[in-house]
Amino acid sequence: MLNVTVENFDTEVIAASMQTPVLLDFWAPWCGPCKVIGPLLEKLETDYAGRFKLVKIDSDQEQELSQAFGIRSIPTCVLMMGGKPVDGFMGALPEGQIKEFLDKHLPAADVLEAEVTSVEVNDAPAENDPQALHDVLQQAVLKSPDDEDARFNYVKLLLLRGQTDDAKVAFAPAIAKTSLVRRYDSLQRWMNAIDFVADRTDLTQAASELDTKIAANKRDFDARFARAQTLMATQDWTGAMDELLEILMRDKTWADDLARKTFIAILDIIEPPKVKVADGQIPPTDPTVASYRRRLSSVVLS
Repeated sequence: MLNVTVENFDTEVIAASMQTPVLLDFWAPWCGPCKVIGPLLEKLETDYAGRFKLVKIDSDQEQELSQAFGIRSIPTCVLMMGGKPVDGFMGALPEGQIKEFLDKHLPAADVLEAEVTSVEVNDAPAENDPQALHDVLQQAVLKSPDDEDARFNYVKLLLLRGQTDDAKVAFAPAIAKTSLVRRYDSLQRWMNAIDFVADRTDLTQAASELDTKIAANKRDFDARFARAQTLMATQDWTGAMDELLEILMRDKTWADDLARKTFIAILDIIEPPKVKVADGQIPPTDPTVASYRRRLSSVVLS
């Protein structure tokens, strides 16, 4: 259980919900029912063993957050997944009803996505030796075919190097898990973007035609998304996210959340691997990733 404020909301809620569902508990010190449900939620967080993260928001002290979520009475709980609110409930519900609410949304314990595996710096190949990095990741996949982190990093490396066919072969054994493992879904969206531009012999001309359509109609979301796919395929990550933000600022749920889901996929792809440093701590999030996460959250919550 963690107390969240405006200052740490992006990190502890938006960013965290990209990996694990986050349950927001809006409460106040004077609220009697809050004192009933609070300990119950903490107990459930322990019982569910990492399947969700509980955070508490003092609605009196954090009125900006309360207003952003439209909180009208407390206690109110809001479940965040993938950077956006997906469901919620009001009042001090009994334990059984809260479990029903959680079980409706949370992944089952036996299919819960594995957490990112940290590696020691001394065990990692040198950054200036790409072949050594390739060999290490390839061997990791061969040794542990079910290691989601190893396969994600291996396929990502192949795609970064332009070895699309090899990447698709390496990804094939995991394709059935795409709907269960978000980072696999992110790889699939990247490969879809690459396939999208594969038949376009003149990308410069294609990009110019799309820019012309967008200039004529800023709400031509099909053209904007096609432009974002082109940028994504050529690894212009910030350019692609900027285009997706243009869609989201005008229509947050366009095409069944296609822009938001693709934006999150790019964040997954450009997020550097988490590596332990000498003192055992995880380095801070990459500045570009952190910046675009904040921009996404500001649009989603606006």
